[in-house]
Amino acid sequence: MSKPAADFSVTEGVDVDAFKTAMRQLPGGVTVITAGRDGDISGMTVSSFVSLSVDPPTVLVSVNRSSSSWPLIQKRGVFGANILAADQAALADRFSGKGGLRGPERFGRDDWIVLTSGVPLLRDALAAIDCEVEHVIHRHSHVIIIGRVLELRKSTGKGALAYWNGQYVPIDPDGGHAALRRQLERVAIVEGLL
Repeated sequence: MSKPAADFSVTEGVDVDAFKTAMRQLPGGVTVITAGRDGDISGMTVSSFVSLSVDPPTVLVSVNRSSSSWPLIQKRGVFGANILAADQAALADRFSGKGGLRGPERFGRDDWIVLTSGVPLLRDALAAIDCEVEHVIHRHSHVIIIGRVLELRKSTGKGALAYWNGQYVPIDPDGGHAALRRQLERVAIVEGLL
């Protein structure tokens, strides 16, 4: 018979805070979803953006129905997905609502472009993906949006931004190998090996 892990506890009658804490243990990519066009625009930071299919290129994102972006996605049938780079945590904060900015105010002075759909896309995102809504599934407080990829642009040589345990974590473009090498060199120096 196996013994349960000492740091693991079973929660019965799961409360919302316990669920949030548990889900924060799963690292996720950080994406800004943009909606609308011209002056009628909004956006939000999500960690629920994933690929669904390669053939045809399709993505999935979960969006809170009370967000300011959902009515614009619903109205126009298109959205943008901007996968953020390691140095874009301030942008992620701005689109998550920190600082109280809403709608067009969140876009600031960043360099935005438009592709096929006319939705604003971040020029220096790791990937900027222009999408058309293919299907919407309503569940509880959120909608699950399946989007067909219309067009995309990508950057190279930059690290990614992840969200883990309630904070943004930059991911090195070399997979952390440079940081690991530096750490090993420090240990070798302390141990007198170098």
